Amino acid sequence: MTVTGTGNAPDVVDVVALGESMVTFLPTRPGRLADVPSFHRSIGGAESNVACALAAAGHTTRWVGRVGADGFGDHLVEAIGAYGVDVSYVRRDPSRPTGVYFRTAGDRAGDTHEVAYYRAGSAASAMSPAGVDLDAVRAGRVLHLSGITAALSSGCLELMRELTAPHPGRPLISFDVNHRPGLWGDAYGPEVLLDLARGADIVFVGEDEAEEAWGLTGGPTAIREALPEPEVLVIKQGAEGAVAFSPSRGQSCRWGGTGGRDGTPQSPGCDTTPRPAATASALKVDVVATTGAGDAFAAGFLSATLRGLPLTARLRHGHLTAAATLTAPGDLATPPPRPLADRLATLDTPAWETLRLGPGWTDADAEAAEEARTP
Repeated sequence: MTVTGTGNAPDVVDVVALGESMVTFLPTRPGRLADVPSFHRSIGGAESNVACALAAAGHTTRWVGRVGADGFGDHLVEAIGAYGVDVSYVRRDPSRPTGVYFRTAGDRAGDTHEVAYYRAGSAASAMSPAGVDLDAVRAGRVLHLSGITAALSSGCLELMRELTAPHPGRPLISFDVNHRPGLWGDAYGPEVLLDLARGADIVFVGEDEAEEAWGLTGGPTAIREALPEPEVLVIKQGAEGAVAFSPSRGQSCRWGGTGGRDGTPQSPGCDTTPRPAATASALKVDVVATTGAGDAFAAGFLSATLRGLPLTARLRHGHLTAAATLTAPGDLATPPPRPLADRLATLDTPAWETLRLGPGWTDADAEAAEEARTP
């Protein structure tokens, strides 16, 4: 895949990410929300997480969103900007608040995990095509979006449809499905997400997510058959790893005679079953918290895409960046230094599959350098 951008705008960046970011409150100790006495303030948002991780990895990024003209909005703009993300196109809303949420410690998939969102009527829900600078949004080599934004309001959905529609000079569209059933007020959410994904160039979706949203139970092949349009389709399989489909793989035919592309019956023996172009098994990780790992995976994959790395390497960089977040307590973590990530991403298969990463692993190169300097 060739990453192309608008090219003619003075402020073109590597990646623009558009969506809602919220102030996150993380508990100071395990327990029910009713029992936790205090919280640490942080930031969270699928799209801004990607922008921050990519900026920390050395890419130029911009986050476009809408926050309240309040202290929480100030904090978000300052905290995201501190990562090196361009926040100059974030709109401030004097009449709507910045969204916040509280969560318990531990794994989101656990039975005792709790999340309390306070985002209804938030400033971000007022985003629309008329309420953002579309030129700034499109002034990137990649535009990263997620399905969360589409669920916030009718104006947000209109904006998402505008950005995923064909447009002259459109940047590469990256779309993370991020199916959140609780955000959709009707039964059309899955259908909307499928439609938006079909308009994107790179799509990220979990295998379990595709089953929940679209009822697809046939694994990656069934998902690709339902989503043939994206140039690259990345399917995350949890502890198993991830696979990626691209146009270069998945169909073995010799067209000729009366069978073929015009809709007439195919010739016998023509195999049109989609097959992954790349696979990468998951890493063994000592997990601290899972929140934000999917965003980190997307950031790692997009970073490797911007660098023109092979598809398998992109998947491995996704796993490595996700591992950095999985071994840290918040939604965001410092990605591994590029030399370390590059070295690990090129391990042979047995070494990759036996690699185990725990808290602090991203500092491995710094520690080794310090040891080398110590008499």
